[in-house]
Amino acid sequence: MTEENQSAPTPGPWWKSIGPGLVTACVVIGPGSILTSSKVGAVDGYSKSWVVVLAVLFMFVYTSLAAKLAIVAQASTGDLVRKHAGQWLAVLIGIGVFSISAAFQFGNNLGVHSALSTYAKFDYWVILFNAISLAFVFGFRNLYQVLEKLMTCFVGLMLLSFAVNLFFAKPDLGELASGFIPSGISEIGLPLLGLVGTTFVITAAYYQSYLVRFKGWQKEDLQAGLKDSRVSATLMAMITLMLMCTAAAVLRGKELNSVSDVADSLQPFFGEKGRVIFCLGLFSAAFSSFLVNSMIGGFILSDGLKLGSTPEQNGPRILTAAVLLVGMFVALYVIKSGVRPVTAIVGAQAVTVIAAPLMAGTLLWLTNHREIMGDHRNGPAMNAAAVIGLILLILMAYHTAVNKVWPEVHAAMQNSS
Repeated sequence: MTEENQSAPTPGPWWKSIGPGLVTACVVIGPGSILTSSKVGAVDGYSKSWVVVLAVLFMFVYTSLAAKLAIVAQASTGDLVRKHAGQWLAVLIGIGVFSISAAFQFGNNLGVHSALSTYAKFDYWVILFNAISLAFVFGFRNLYQVLEKLMTCFVGLMLLSFAVNLFFAKPDLGELASGFIPSGISEIGLPLLGLVGTTFVITAAYYQSYLVRFKGWQKEDLQAGLKDSRVSATLMAMITLMLMCTAAAVLRGKELNSVSDVADSLQPFFGEKGRVIFCLGLFSAAFSSFLVNSMIGGFILSDGLKLGSTPEQNGPRILTAAVLLVGMFVALYVIKSGVRPVTAIVGAQAVTVIAAPLMAGTLLWLTNHREIMGDHRNGPAMNAAAVIGLILLILMAYHTAVNKVWPEVHAAMQNSS
């Protein structure tokens, strides 16, 4: 199916064709991606800008697949999986996504804690913001509409704060331009794989199929859905590159182990106002990711268990609350004890090894299914890009299994013997 044969574009200004993509961008740009982008910039300068473009390209491919699936099929992804593969696959994907979201959630909690503790030492910021999030999840009848407006504000704050820091950093534009030319491919290691992994987030891409349904788009809105995915990818690329280029300009050679290190390292260059501006962007990224990430785990598991897939139903909201509470309690444990929950992290990494390629393969399969998609099945170019993205996810899963999961498991076995 070629682009020309698809539904006619939705008329009107481009900003009326966005919404779900803003929500997806917010969950992708979280504390982890801020730290990873800054670390890569501090170590490699501008030279790995092409990696950001590559990761965002694959993110665009899979958010487009998810959006097209929801618009054409007009059914939840869990229902489609159940009908054409079986309940077992819907449940497996749901459990996998819930586990990944719960593990990421404690990182988001720590990101919010770091952003606020810089200015007010208080061990229970995470309790306060989980309480606010729970009130948000259960307090609005039209949850998606309010969520979209809130995420629009957060994206605006991130763009503004990180752009201001970049402006004062005065990046080398010539060196930046050369960074978009692929180089040093043989040197790609853990930091760069982390950069790809925090940008090409398949759980967020998969959730795009739910957000599009919440938006209420029909088949005549197919071009709006694809335009929304393009805007989302552009925002992700802009924010990630701004963070990387700021670090490349003023933090070159510095060791950055946390988002607090990034904020503190910027202070000598930009002063206290610069650090405040950065922390405003950090807070926006942390709290937006904090909220949407929990919804991803809650909604996809609820759909898999046939407990509902829309914001009007109780099942998704209750399971979203479960993700929030798991993340909160793990974060409080880390804050109070200073001990990393290694078992939980390794368990989440092990689940990701299986779940990430499985979700990508499922989206690729469903969007090529003649009974579901009819004339809107993927064309050769989209399939080729999606297959390459799937191979990349499999390679990343292999790297995680061999270099992260197995060493921790092996060490635990040796300690217990």
